[in-house]
Amino acid sequence: MAANFVIPAKMKAWVYREHGNAADVLGLDPELELPEVQEGQVLVKVLAAALNPIDTHRVTGVFQLPGFSLPAVPGYDLAGIVVKVDRKVKELKVGDEVFGIADEHGTLAEYTAVKESSLALKPKKLSFEESASLPLTIQTAHGGLERAGLCPGMSLLVLGGAGGVGTLTIQLGKEVFGAARVAATCSTGKLDLLKSLGADLAIDYTKVNFEDLPEKFDVVYDAVGK
Repeated sequence: MAANFVIPAKMKAWVYREHGNAADVLGLDPELELPEVQEGQVLVKVLAAALNPIDTHRVTGVFQLPGFSLPAVPGYDLAGIVVKVDRKVKELKVGDEVFGIADEHGTLAEYTAVKESSLALKPKKLSFEESASLPLTIQTAHGGLERAGLCPGMSLLVLGGAGGVGTLTIQLGKEVFGAARVAATCSTGKLDLLKSLGADLAIDYTKVNFEDLPEKFDVVYDAVGK
């Protein structure tokens, strides 16, 4: 039997009503209206959320999606519990623990409405915080390796291996795409981290110019450049 949740009329959420530096324009609204659940959406009680560079770009106004309007709540990645479902939702039910990407409403809020197709059941072995850290970064890492055509037996060089996308690219390249050798760049203090993630060669970019390495690689994944 599905669980029952008491859903309030108002919620706390971080909101910006104009574009600018986040420290200047982002503020906590203690009584924001909850988003309406539209066709094919579910209402999620957000237990964890993550931020990405695109969130900063949206707050500053550098990047905007069609139909965007202010005020707005930042954030795409989330993990939480389904507390309400539209009648056309087929797979998810109230009480399900989920993670995914919010499509219209931000995730730095107590509740957000999300398309069923943008969510998946949260892996039981992962916490809500761990699950919320994955969606955009792992989609970026996986999509890049797929487009680059990384295949079993090939070699991979990851530039910026210690960042969110970089750490996942190392693991996916090794464990999912079957790279025979993975190298990655990072600063001095993060060399051991990269090795623990599966990098065969961790390169300290403060001391070594990767372009001067005699070794060549089949695929280079740049998680640093613009």
